[in-house]
Amino acid sequence: MARRSTSSALTRAYTRNLKALTQATLGTGKKMAARMQHAAEQQNKAPPGPGDWLAGLAVGPAGARRYHLYRPPGLQLAPGEKIPLLVMLHGCGQTGRDFAASTRMNRLATRERFLVLYPEQDRMANPQGCWNWYDTRSGKARAEATTLMAAVDQVCLFHPVDRERIAVAGLSAGASMAVLMATHFPARFKAVAMHSGVAPGAAQSSATALGAMRGRRTPVVSVTAVGKALGAAAVGAHLPPLLVLHGDGDTVVSAGNAHATAAVWATATGATSGVERTLQRGQRRPMRITDYARDGRTLVRLCEIAGLGHAWSGGLASQAFSDASGPDASRLVWAFAEQQFTQRP
Repeated sequence: MARRSTSSALTRAYTRNLKALTQATLGTGKKMAARMQHAAEQQNKAPPGPGDWLAGLAVGPAGARRYHLYRPPGLQLAPGEKIPLLVMLHGCGQTGRDFAASTRMNRLATRERFLVLYPEQDRMANPQGCWNWYDTRSGKARAEATTLMAAVDQVCLFHPVDRERIAVAGLSAGASMAVLMATHFPARFKAVAMHSGVAPGAAQSSATALGAMRGRRTPVVSVTAVGKALGAAAVGAHLPPLLVLHGDGDTVVSAGNAHATAAVWATATGATSGVERTLQRGQRRPMRITDYARDGRTLVRLCEIAGLGHAWSGGLASQAFSDASGPDASRLVWAFAEQQFTQRP
């Protein structure tokens, strides 16, 4: 009898423990599911302000990528009228919604009447949410750039986009991907803006990306080096004009990348450097500006912002990777793009 009682007690204890474990597991699963659902809802939630925040999905050689398209409120177009498109690529640890909130580009798009496309990196493709700009050796970077172009094409197909007025801009990893897209598809963009990015050709794999970010692998500028950095096809093509923005206080991506990128792009486009000038508006951080021109047209503009770290200059203070004390990068990007839209190649 004692043995049966002991056995029954052990069985009851086992059953209780199994039930408790099952309930705990189900509870944890429900909490995880709730957190995932909340994250998805936040991701799809429109950033502050009027206008439409339209979700979409593009499929390409790198798989599927979500995106959101911002359409200004009350947009009334004349028959056959087309408007510009600005592609905005977020940095690591950000979402498209975060980037929209930080840059406040939607507010500018409402005033200036243009569409803004915010592609979204898939965390399965990169756990930190970084665009894989550096993985050129394996072909992953090219595949991702092509997939992003599929998103651009999809938006052009279903919305009144002027294909002759498309620009691409990005921050950090998004900046490096923006330049990569411009070198692979130079005829598709009229302007490209690189904010705190890595010089093209500075990395070919994840193993070399960190050194490139720290400025230890910036390409030496020569005709041969430029060919390797941008690719022979890109050097022979008409690259779109480039705006480079970088803070000289950036400890994540060395500002040496800004100088290297400007030099590489200038060499590829045959532009020569002008005299550096300093500009400051009110109490915002000053910036040093150098234009590289050919035949009177600015093909590269380098803006070095004093004391700025790894953040979008002039961005919303409450957002990560955003510094309100710098000059308004969103205005600078749009002004540069708009200028290129009105000029002949």
